[in-house]
Amino acid sequence: MNKIEKLLRKISKKERNNLLICVNIIISGDSKLKTVKIKNTDFYRTKYKQFRIIFHKEKNEIIIDNIRMRNESTYKNL
Repeated sequence: MNKIEKLLRKISKKERNNLLICVNIIISGDSKLKTVKIKNTDFYRTKYKQFRIIFHKEKNEIIIDNIRMRNESTYKNL
């Protein structure tokens, strides 16, 4: 089981559903969500409440790298 699956199991069903909706919006390439490029990397992030969805673009594909709860080490080791 990877880190994203562990996180999704820990949070409430309502939060999980909302987070998965955000992930689907990102993957579809829709511009409804505010996306910010992370400094000095090829990664982007989108905020959803206390969560950060970190992803990158590879050719014409969007790959979700991680979903993390915001804390002081959220952007370390990218």
